[in-house]
Amino acid sequence: MTGHLIVSDEDATRVIKLRRPEKKNAFTQDMYRGMSDAIDKAQNNPDIRCIIITGGSGVFTAGNDLEDFLKESTSDTDTPRGASNAVKLLYSLAHNVKPIIAAVDGVAIGIGTTMLFHCDYVLASTTATFSTPFINLGLVPEGASSLLMPRSMGHQRAFAMLVMGRKMSADEAREAGFVNVVVAPGHTEAEARKVAREICALPAEAVAITRKLLKLPPEDMTRRIDQEGHLFGERLRSKEAVTAFKAFFERKKG
Repeated sequence: MTGHLIVSDEDATRVIKLRRPEKKNAFTQDMYRGMSDAIDKAQNNPDIRCIIITGGSGVFTAGNDLEDFLKESTSDTDTPRGASNAVKLLYSLAHNVKPIIAAVDGVAIGIGTTMLFHCDYVLASTTATFSTPFINLGLVPEGASSLLMPRSMGHQRAFAMLVMGRKMSADEAREAGFVNVVVAPGHTEAEARKVAREICALPAEAVAITRKLLKLPPEDMTRRIDQEGHLFGERLRSKEAVTAFKAFFERKKG
């Protein structure tokens, strides 16, 4: 457990809340491990019927904390430590068998967007925005997003997000099919709890079987996660990425 992550069980639902507002809920290594642990421990708990992931009001997550990520990464191994903690979370999402609801209020950047394609129901506020700016840092997609995004919303939309780094609004995301409903700011979490109650009232075994039929096999997703992860690690050490990161931190200092 980390102070930047709050995990609570209410009725039959596990609520995982990102709480690092001063950094727009950017993931630290502890947050990756904590969320992964919260998802894993729900798997064999019959009392947990549903999982909600939320960032609270105003922001979902700005994705990787790049300073934390680079500090944890090593340059002499194939898999940077910083990457492996994110991959652990992605594996947990790929193997998860419980319905996951995401409540997105504000920005969802990087893994904040790619994790949504592992979720089953996504609510977004009118102020929510979705972006996967890996390309701007000379990197490649992660989270099996290169597999799941075109499957969910078509090659052309996925190309615009993953290759061109374009941002998507809440209404555009709903039109693309990966957001179910758009609500007023500050209401995503409350609406997510209503959806969770609706799911929890349904026959549990039938829900689990039907969900499994809808999803790709976990091994298909983890195979792509590994493929992306290997390329991501290579790209981190590329001249393009090193130059892009340097420019990013120069802009932050300025």
